[in-house]
Amino acid sequence: MSCHTHAEHRGPCGRMRWKPIEVVAMILGFVWFFPIGLAILFWKIWQAKSQYSGDFGAFAQEKWGEFEQRAGLRGMARGFSEWPRSSGNAAFDDWRKAELERLAEERRKIFEAEKAFDDYLDGLRRAKDREDFERFMASRGKPDQNQG
Repeated sequence: MSCHTHAEHRGPCGRMRWKPIEVVAMILGFVWFFPIGLAILFWKIWQAKSQYSGDFGAFAQEKWGEFEQRAGLRGMARGFSEWPRSSGNAAFDDWRKAELERLAEERRKIFEAEKAFDDYLDGLRRAKDREDFERFMASRGKPDQNQG
């Protein structure tokens, strides 16, 4: 009796083949934090039962795409290397670029103002600490008037 398979990722008798990186990841997962190893093992079992031929990364991208469609995000979580892409309209692209540069400048100004305010508060704290310390030192040098 022989088993023939037509799927490229399947081994003998239709069983899913393990890639070396998957074996290493599962072993390291069990060694480092066992739920990771279990998750990889269950993933491979589910992959074999559902006959899903993609890897975990492709599965995650597919499910994220489905979530974006249901949530109405339409690709808001694109990678930074892809964004912003050309819209096909040069005038809009120029306006968007100018607006993004303006917003980046505003952000820089806000960070500078925040740092200046933090420095100001730090100066106030130091002045108050100095006053408290000087008051302590002055009271320490005076004899206690209640003792008689």
